[in-house]
Amino acid sequence: MTAPAARRRMSVSEESIPTLARGAKLRFDESRGRWVLLVPERVMAPDEIAVEILQLCDGERTVAAIIDLLVEKYTAPREEIAADVIAMLQDLAESGFLVEAKS
Repeated sequence: MTAPAARRRMSVSEESIPTLARGAKLRFDESRGRWVLLVPERVMAPDEIAVEILQLCDGERTVAAIIDLLVEKYTAPREEIAADVIAMLQDLAESGFLVEAKS
């Protein structure tokens, strides 16, 4: 039998609709003066672009929509942004901090 967290792990693609997993929260930490990702028994300090991506993982947008917003904002090649966004989100999904939104 597979553990519940392992069953929820997603394989990130442009069609995925990501959201933070239960227990994971993105918060601005006043004492540190920066955004942090609170996950069970850990505090992670993502960089500015990672924070921007995580803020867009609202359970409604697809990864493709997130990529398109970033392409428009940063005027960088879509292929590069897509590869970076998918890799980052996949790392979070494999750690159990990001899941597929329920449809």
